[in-house]
Amino acid sequence: MISFLFVTDLDNTLVGDDRAMAELNRQLGDHRQQHGTKIVYSTGRSRTSYRRLTSEKSLLEPDYLITAVGTEIYNATSDIPSSDWSKTLSKNWDRDLVVASTSHFADLTPQPETEQRPFKVSYYLTEEAAAAVIPQLETLLRDRGLDVQIIYSGGKDLDVLPRHANKGMAMTFLREHLGIEPTQTVACGDSGNDLSMFENGSERGIIVGNAMPELLDWHYANPNPNRYLAQSHCADGILEGLKYFEFL
Repeated sequence: MISFLFVTDLDNTLVGDDRAMAELNRQLGDHRQQHGTKIVYSTGRSRTSYRRLTSEKSLLEPDYLITAVGTEIYNATSDIPSSDWSKTLSKNWDRDLVVASTSHFADLTPQPETEQRPFKVSYYLTEEAAAAVIPQLETLLRDRGLDVQIIYSGGKDLDVLPRHANKGMAMTFLREHLGIEPTQTVACGDSGNDLSMFENGSERGIIVGNAMPELLDWHYANPNPNRYLAQSHCADGILEGLKYFEFL
């Protein structure tokens, strides 16, 4: 057994089955203590929302925390996000113009203020409206010269981010910072905002059995032997995948 970089989404991936999570926590905690494995949570939640979750669920203390759909990276001991990552995302980012552009769409309902971040503008959008709204919004943002991306996940959450901000790019930034090889990195997720963690194809990927159709459709259309679709749900699915890749 050797150390690896463990990166997981929280809601409906790590969190969702308390019994299974307790067993995964036990095995990961032991592995970290014995082999120096690094534990990273990568979530769409803000840091405020993440803290609320920690008061509700028994999570292991991570080594690093990626929040706000990959736009903020924290050392677990710090409340200040990585300035190097923020500097990378600030290029060609105009948050005020993004907000002004999205205001033209009545179907976009702003998420709470806690979820609005320096490099993330977030809305609720129904699945029924998404098919029409997203292409129109993409066109408007492009016509206004904004180098951004739209991430729609869970059939309700729409985030506008800098082009180079997502969970996958944040994971790569952190992995390179730590000097860990892609083959010793594993990412776990269940929804559309986790998709970027699997796109590179070099890291090992675990998609839990309860994954959303948006991620499953992409998985089947883009097969890769480094990615594993678990049969089990949530933390049980993660355990299944970690054993498949022989990390545990």
